[in-house]
Amino acid sequence: MPDEIFVVFTDQTDLWWLKFLRRGFRHCFIILRFADIWISMDALAHKTEVMRIDLPDGFNLPKWLESQGDLVVICPKHPAKPQALWPSIFSCVEAVKRALGLREPFILTPWQLYKFLKTSSERTS
Repeated sequence: MPDEIFVVFTDQTDLWWLKFLRRGFRHCFIILRFADIWISMDALAHKTEVMRIDLPDGFNLPKWLESQGDLVVICPKHPAKPQALWPSIFSCVEAVKRALGLREPFILTPWQLYKFLKTSSERTS
């Protein structure tokens, strides 16, 4: 289990059809921190990139991403129930939901995912 889980929401996209989504919430991806090892998982239209991010000691990646205009949400760690998830169209949102173990079939856009995560974190804090 990672030490911290971050979901990053961004406006950056090269796909014209994503321009119809809410500004600032056109794409999302996940970052996992295991002690001093950072891993990003980014589901793109043509592939899913899973990368180790090598950073100097003390570098605050979430703060840096926010300085670049992205929005970063810290997600609570909780084990997912070992149940099959609903079949769904694969997208960046679906990739993040699966990585988090969320069983929310009607969350389809990054904005909906953001609202759900913020509401969930407010209930648990």
